[in-house]
Amino acid sequence: MSKQFTSNAPIKVLYEDEQFMAFYKPAGLLSVPSAVSSDKEKTLDQMVNAFYREEKDGVAGARLHPCHRLDKETSGVIFFAKGKVNQKLLMDSFHLRKVHKKYILFVHGRVTRPAGTINMPVKDAFEDKFSPAKGAKDALTKYRVMELRKNFTVVEAEPITGRTNQLRLHFKGIGHPIVGENKYIFRKDFDLKFKRTALHAAEIVFKHPVTGEPVKVTAKLSADMLNFLERNRR
Repeated sequence: MSKQFTSNAPIKVLYEDEQFMAFYKPAGLLSVPSAVSSDKEKTLDQMVNAFYREEKDGVAGARLHPCHRLDKETSGVIFFAKGKVNQKLLMDSFHLRKVHKKYILFVHGRVTRPAGTINMPVKDAFEDKFSPAKGAKDALTKYRVMELRKNFTVVEAEPITGRTNQLRLHFKGIGHPIVGENKYIFRKDFDLKFKRTALHAAEIVFKHPVTGEPVKVTAKLSADMLNFLERNRR
């Protein structure tokens, strides 16, 4: 049993079994070290291994390995595996599209269609070209409108494919970039401000690759996004 109930836990545990753990990643924290991050910058990977890695009789147990990633600015559910074998099992489920992820995001403007599908190829790089040019890959996102506000929309989105920055690129592509976006648009061009990309990983559902049991883990909307909703009422 990990130290998930310790009062000074640095990262909240949302789920744990013999093979996996799910954590609530706060916005502003890297999932794993990046090519541009400094050696001194803490990552979720480092923090959960320092605190939650199991020990038996003073001997460290299996290392926790991330099974997917969330952007630094994104909050919400993220899964880690206990050991490399379990990591591969769940990553295979991701690659086979057997893991269903839902995000909540705020986008600029009013999305008039109550639900839809965005089918635009994107590049797994920091680019925003949607033509099927060299390097672009098929990308598919399903979405539904949760609430219309005066000058923005609360959306639930499910990325069917898992391309880098897919949601950010797709909603920019349909003319409704995510509030706080500053990589593919100029944030200063919009009156509505938010200190980060308003994107939250709200739910992950899959069939457990070892036990075969259904697993569903949810994360409540982050405090800063709730405060944004309160400040920007109808």
